[in-house]
Amino acid sequence: MSIQALNRGFAVGLLLLGGWAASSAPLAWGQEEINRKPKSKVSPVYPELARRMNITGVVKVQITVAANGSIKNAKLVGGHPVLANAVLDAIKKWRFEAGSEDTTGIVEFHFNPAQ
Repeated sequence: MSIQALNRGFAVGLLLLGGWAASSAPLAWGQEEINRKPKSKVSPVYPELARRMNITGVVKVQITVAANGSIKNAKLVGGHPVLANAVLDAIKKWRFEAGSEDTTGIVEFHFNPAQ
């Protein structure tokens, strides 16, 4: 077994461990599910690289919805890096009903190539 194969195996192991830790971590203080009604949602496109590598998992994103219903901020909280960009690109296109103030919460996306 080559050093390169060992390094690759170690890197994949760290990514899997990080994804597991992020998906099992409880919500941080002050974070909750979004309770505003969405007007439109855009589904993330499953990345071709993730499909070829058969990557599955959950991506968690903390979003801040502005009072007018647009996404003010989206921050990756956990998940596989190959899947994260697809989620961030899609969620920036979401729109919610208007509210009296900004709302912050966690949104989860589940990726499974078999579905």
